[in-house]
Amino acid sequence: MFNRFLASIGIGSAKIDTLLEKPRYSPGEEVRGIVKIQGGNVEQRIETIQLSVMTQYIRESNDNKIKQNGEVGRYHVSAPFTLKPNEQREVSFSFQLPHQTPLTIGHVPVWVKTELDVRGGVDPGDNDRIEVSPTAPMNTVLEALNLLGFHLRKAECEYSSKLGGKMPFIQELEFVPTTQFRGQLDELEVMFYPSDHELELVLQIDRRARGLSSFFAEAMNMDETFVRTRFTHVQLAAGPNDIARQLSDILARYA
Repeated sequence: MFNRFLASIGIGSAKIDTLLEKPRYSPGEEVRGIVKIQGGNVEQRIETIQLSVMTQYIRESNDNKIKQNGEVGRYHVSAPFTLKPNEQREVSFSFQLPHQTPLTIGHVPVWVKTELDVRGGVDPGDNDRIEVSPTAPMNTVLEALNLLGFHLRKAECEYSSKLGGKMPFIQELEFVPTTQFRGQLDELEVMFYPSDHELELVLQIDRRARGLSSFFAEAMNMDETFVRTRFTHVQLAAGPNDIARQLSDILARYA
């Protein structure tokens, strides 16, 4: 009885360790692994094993920037079962990494959080960091931007109830022009919205202030334009040079 009480407050209860097949993935890729479970001192009823893909985003509050944890996706990978004292069990799992998973560029972290839902007890957990690399379509766009002379300055996830879609945040890749659009744009922010067949971009085009009216516009954030554009995977397969020409046409209309 006393051991059951200790387990209910986390002493001598079950422990878990999640092992992923590999440390690096791309959005949309299958994630596979196993959850190793070590039983505690008493029998415990496990309601489910839950995996969550997590990241951090920045939210401004009273002129302060606060980091918050954000959930990208959640998966239940086990039916209820009874874990006997000191029993060792392995549960395999697989899930698709959500298309909107942020890239681990700069200081953006992404990790897989594992939780054991224990009836009447403390839920043990485990966190495993992963790297998230651009998909081939994303790489094509990034190479196209490089051809246009844009240099990646910063990448972070920011709170945005409008742009985030189903999530309260969106990852923004902030570029500065070094050649072609230098003197015309202050910066270019790019947001990726990938799917199985296409890659949608939201471009936040920040024009350089010229003249008094432009300085007023800049002060009031009226010098920024949001443009949405889509590229199918077939279009992106044409290569970065073709995409660079199309992006250059779009930017030239708003520069």
